Amino acid sequence: MFSKILIANRGEIAVRIIKTCRRMGIKTVVVYSEADADSMAVEMADETVFIGPAPASESYLVADKIVAAVRETGAEAVHPGFGFLSENASFARRLAAEGITFIGPNPHAIEAMGDKIESKKFAVKAGISVVPGHVGEIDDTAHAVRISEEIGYPVMLKASAGGGGKGIRVAWNRQDVEEGFPAVRSEAKSSFGDDRIFIEKFIESPRHIEIQVLGDKHGNVVHLFERECSIQRRNQKVIEEAPSPLLDEATRKAMGDQAVALARAVQYDSAGTVEFVAGQDRSFFFLEMNTRLQVEHPVTELITGVDLVEQMIRSAYGERMSFGQQDLKINGWAMESRIYAEDPYRGFLPSIGRLVRYSPPQEGDVGDGVIVRNDAGVREGDEISMFYDPMISKLSTWAPTREGAIDAMGRALEDFHIEGLGQNIPFLAAVMDQARFRSGKLSTNYIKDEFPEGFQGLPPTDAQRDLMSGVALAMQRALLARAAPDQTRSAWVVVAGALHQTMSVTAVDGGLTILTGDRKLRLEDIQWRPGQAVFRANLDGRDFTVAVKPAAEGFVIRHRATTLRVMVLSPRSAELHQMLPPKKAADTSKMVLSPMPGLVVSIDVAQGQSVRTGEVVAVLEAMKMQNILRAERDGVVKVVSVKSGDSVAADEVLVEFA
Repeated sequence: MFSKILIANRGEIAVRIIKTCRRMGIKTVVVYSEADADSMAVEMADETVFIGPAPASESYLVADKIVAAVRETGAEAVHPGFGFLSENASFARRLAAEGITFIGPNPHAIEAMGDKIESKKFAVKAGISVVPGHVGEIDDTAHAVRISEEIGYPVMLKASAGGGGKGIRVAWNRQDVEEGFPAVRSEAKSSFGDDRIFIEKFIESPRHIEIQVLGDKHGNVVHLFERECSIQRRNQKVIEEAPSPLLDEATRKAMGDQAVALARAVQYDSAGTVEFVAGQDRSFFFLEMNTRLQVEHPVTELITGVDLVEQMIRSAYGERMSFGQQDLKINGWAMESRIYAEDPYRGFLPSIGRLVRYSPPQEGDVGDGVIVRNDAGVREGDEISMFYDPMISKLSTWAPTREGAIDAMGRALEDFHIEGLGQNIPFLAAVMDQARFRSGKLSTNYIKDEFPEGFQGLPPTDAQRDLMSGVALAMQRALLARAAPDQTRSAWVVVAGALHQTMSVTAVDGGLTILTGDRKLRLEDIQWRPGQAVFRANLDGRDFTVAVKPAAEGFVIRHRATTLRVMVLSPRSAELHQMLPPKKAADTSKMVLSPMPGLVVSIDVAQGQSVRTGEVVAVLEAMKMQNILRAERDGVVKVVSVKSGDSVAADEVLVEFA
């Protein structure tokens, strides 16, 4: 077996690979850029090598620097993780020529399947049903428009070397193609170093189901069943699960057999994923093959017990697979939620900054037949950089049933606390609580269908209002006990949103009994001290966790997808509050504000210019994604506050209208 492996990646996948290597007794080398000098992966690796500036094009994507690091450290093999050089056949060939083992598929398989254009050509020749589209390169925007109109709208513009949801746009008309094609090409170039684009028919209300395959260098290929990846936003997977609630055994076998046949045809000899677009009637079409480890591989590992990173290493070393298809079985159900540095309340735009607080849930067997796993590459105090993918971690849960895995995920998300930047935990929690998601009636349009006006949180249920009111009373009592231990009050008016309730609280048998009207709540096992940002307790027999922070005369409390300001007032203060006039919001209707921190790619208007609603005002880039900002009203530009190349903060004024 290898004695030392170099990991040509960063973040959580680098940490993930290190953990398996440690278990196998293999030493690790991690390369790092300026932005990752203090990262968790650098701390964990046996050796590290600095490879340059933060932009990936100057560090992680430079093959010469990776090879030099291998030579410097004496590593025998390179694991590319996912993204960066993981699907680069030239890089795999370069390593082979240098006598270095590539822990991934052979270059022929990467070329045949890893390239989205070539994979479709290959699949067509092999007689596999594919999504209708143009299987070839696109010359320019005019060519893209002609092809799109031949196929018929809507169409999808996709980077040939794409992955991770980058370099993809859905075009519903000619204007979308004219604006989207240059943006997709630019994203493809900056993210993958390859600006080739292809176009295919966009199938409405589809499901995204993929089959995990695994091969060795002795001709053995198996599949490890399917993953459902239909919950997506901007073509980026957000929630995955294994197995899929759609498939029956016959469809599962048919998809698995087709994936294995395709892998055998290219002599596939590592971990890879064959992706399908599926109809609600269980019809399916080949979409593409990812010739690398997938971000969502933990759910497959949880239902099969197979360590895919270990199998990739063993295959690369030349070992024969120790199991066959007949040895693989689906055990239970697994869910994965991608925790992203993004603001769901601002259309899921990227959010960069420092993890002021980072407290993930307990991992391992947490009781009641539930397993929690959190794949992360960050710690409290780390910074999420604008140069890379905005993922913070991947939270996975396993239970014997799908319902159990969903319940476990909801509880784990409650226990996951992050401060310092925007993050999507409230949104993920909202999905877990939705009846449609729990029913398994999914599609890639799910987020658009369920949150057509964007995500603004969920209103509190009656049970949540009681829970938050009880928490506020308990915190108020603790604060008073510290400030004035000789003064106690049991009767309060609790204002939770628009609801005013008279409530009383008393300490009984180590817990608190709360009375409101004819109802009695029992709050026990309280884990909170003044200054803490998380409040844990048990309410009427149910454990829960909420995020809390102080506010004037009360607290802001978040439970799952619901955030509520709760004030705890004396009866006299409550009377006075009723007389206060409502606060007016600042008027920003004449301004174009930056919706996120990022880099100004272009300013498309000038002072004195007349602009109509819908016209492009500016283009911003963050996390390698370009975002087009449009005018929301007619007007004349009064001030342009920034220029191309400037870095801007969220809510910074870019343009002001007269």
